[in-house]
Amino acid sequence: MRKNRYKTISKSVLIVFSTLISNTLLAQQQTITPKLSGNFWKNVQYGGGIGLGFGSDYTDISLAPSAIYNFNEYVALGIGAQYTYLKQRNYYASHLYGGSIIGLFNPIQAIQLSAELEELRVNINLDGSNSNSQDYWNTGLFLGAGYRSGNATIGARYNVLNDTNNIYGSAFMPFVRVYF
Repeated sequence: MRKNRYKTISKSVLIVFSTLISNTLLAQQQTITPKLSGNFWKNVQYGGGIGLGFGSDYTDISLAPSAIYNFNEYVALGIGAQYTYLKQRNYYASHLYGGSIIGLFNPIQAIQLSAELEELRVNINLDGSNSNSQDYWNTGLFLGAGYRSGNATIGARYNVLNDTNNIYGSAFMPFVRVYF
């Protein structure tokens, strides 16, 4: 019953987001200047994230490159890849890898709204026991909002598909997003 509720919510969110994006694209189609629509690579921006965390017998290393295509000054769509290595000495080692699709909407210059669908493969190897190792897919649908200044955005996102088996500690996550 809980999964059906999440499926219904996620379908509703995707339909609303798709409608907003398509309406915005159609509304902006006539105002795109020839210079903006003329060269594909001039409208592509690259960015991503690097994360390093070290503690007492703990290691966390993340790489997450991404690229977006700016359809106009309001709408962008992109893809990303992610790899994360986590290790707690004498307990577990984990590899997470996968990709994401992200949609960005800037209703005004300082505000950025986002929707990101993420699919990660999770491999967890518990030390001393191969029988307790886990290998599964984790899906996240993040809706976010942030303050945008230049190429950087700082904000928060919420995983609407969050459940007790999620790999993240919380459905609510702050972010910093930079594209060059």
